[in-house]
Amino acid sequence: MTSGERSTDAPLPVAERQVRARFTEETITVYQAYAPAIADAALAAGTFMAPFKRERMTWIKPSFLWMMYRSGWATKPGQERVLAVEMTREGFEWALAHSSLSHYAPKVHADVGAWKEQLKASPVRVQWDPERSVTLQPLPYRAIQIGLSGEAVERYVAKWVVRISDVTDAARAIHRDVTADRLDEASAGLPREIPYPLPEGIRERIGGTSADQGSPAEP
Repeated sequence: MTSGERSTDAPLPVAERQVRARFTEETITVYQAYAPAIADAALAAGTFMAPFKRERMTWIKPSFLWMMYRSGWATKPGQERVLAVEMTREGFEWALAHSSLSHYAPKVHADVGAWKEQLKASPVRVQWDPERSVTLQPLPYRAIQIGLSGEAVERYVAKWVVRISDVTDAARAIHRDVTADRLDEASAGLPREIPYPLPEGIRERIGGTSADQGSPAEP
């Protein structure tokens, strides 16, 4: 945990569909996993460069444990390096404000046709998948995955990325604790993620669940 994070043992409310993340007044941390060549180039440049391909959709994940689930604790081919990407909150919220859910949701869309039109026009996809425990078991609430394409990828690479850090070693250390059944130690090593204060219009657009919202980390 960095000095910029907020730490407390107080229980936090968990809504079914709620963005939870590490964030400060200006930035929010998302995670991505890549092959070493892409990770090394990104770390050297401070943003994503070739062999990263801007023409492909790239998925960002505020949930560290969902990233661990997706990458198999940084063991899956092409996902051996886990990057923590600090991006601007302005960019993060722009992406969600220009997003479409990847599936039709009656509570969000007027009808299937309206969803299809939104899906076609949007450069960003949103889906909600079961959040994961430290042992990567599914939890009864969801984590958000955000897919950027087209204009959104260009903005992400050129304007939104503030800082990139390699957290692969930290991920593997937590995994070793999990494997050794040292679950308290593993949990203590996790980044602190709290509810992100989304504007109401964005929350409704992405099908989020209303709940008490967290405060940003102290700088």
